[in-house]
Amino acid sequence: MAPEKKGNGGQARSVLKAQEASVSHRPTHDQIKHRAYQIYIERGARPSHELDDWLRAERELQRVALFTRDWNRLQQRRYPDSEDGQ
Repeated sequence: MAPEKKGNGGQARSVLKAQEASVSHRPTHDQIKHRAYQIYIERGARPSHELDDWLRAERELQRVALFTRDWNRLQQRRYPDSEDGQ
């Protein structure tokens, strides 16, 4: 095992937070697939609307991802020195 580095912990956390805030929060293929299946079930499991289900799932998850990204940025600006953004 490598020895733990001490010191600069606060600086390392700040760098990680900045990287996290700048990361592109895009839904994965599996997340979209799972949400599209949920939509399919909610519609009564009727076939022939697969593309509509997929596109709706993609839109929903992109909105959530954008909201999450913006929320994280807002929290980082509002509480720049706190560890968990609060």
